[in-house]
Amino acid sequence: MGTSDFAVPTLARLVDVHDIICVYTQPPRPAGRGQKVRLSPVENFAASRRLLVRTPKSFKLPETQGDFVALNADAAVVVSYGLLLPKALLDGTKYGCFNVHGSLLPRWRGAAPIQRAIMAGDVRSGVTIMQMEEGLDTGPVLAMHETTIDHTTKAGNLHDHLSVLGANSLGAVLREAEAGTLTPKLQYSKDVAYAEKIQKAEARIDFNRAAPLVVRHIHGLSPSPGAYVEYKGERIRVLAAEIADLVGPAGVVLDNRLTVGCADGAVRFIEVQRSGKGRMSTEEFLRGNALLKGTLFAGRTLRPD
Repeated sequence: MGTSDFAVPTLARLVDVHDIICVYTQPPRPAGRGQKVRLSPVENFAASRRLLVRTPKSFKLPETQGDFVALNADAAVVVSYGLLLPKALLDGTKYGCFNVHGSLLPRWRGAAPIQRAIMAGDVRSGVTIMQMEEGLDTGPVLAMHETTIDHTTKAGNLHDHLSVLGANSLGAVLREAEAGTLTPKLQYSKDVAYAEKIQKAEARIDFNRAAPLVVRHIHGLSPSPGAYVEYKGERIRVLAAEIADLVGPAGVVLDNRLTVGCADGAVRFIEVQRSGKGRMSTEEFLRGNALLKGTLFAGRTLRPD
């Protein structure tokens, strides 16, 4: 049961070693500029392997719940699915429902754990495999694997690394479930943090923050949805940045290398992307766009630091 790219490596690994009796994913939806209806990444992969796919909009209807229970599955694996599972589903398999989550639970329960970890300045992340229960990412932990975050880590890279780490970690948990040797560990409530869904309003870069916070914000939203500045009516996404050894007014371009002043310090853009164009280095961008020293980017406070 999964929807996004994050779930595909796990499904690919499961197909190689288990009998997949059904794949659940969210329904096709309009996407992109043309609003063409697109299958989810999980459905595309499942179709390539000729797996049975179901796409319910929810599990509120008793018939939909009954269809799941009637599969008589040994286990359900849930990765970045996006739908809540009622108790009938959680209790509807032999060994239960196992969730692969992209954080070190209980830190960053919720929708955007990878982005929030980078934006908050965490120095470590990882994947947690838990036995699902009715609460939001509250179930007992069955396995946990860590990785590090540094000042160059971007959400896209961490996403890809954790998706593979989770896929590689699941096999041992399933073997232990079948053997009856699982050792669940309760989550410590004092360490809970919630990873709220990324809102569109958060993507605009706020230079009224200190430079390290601005860099974390940029990297936490790279490549999607992409932190951005506005220049001549166009949104320019900033995909990578670094702290620069300059000082100047917040939101003002300080040199000819796209270094911008912050409330404390400055940041230098490393990689950007114009609307409808591919990603490019700052040097490539400046060759075709004379963004001069003294240019002001508007900034606003989005939330307290």
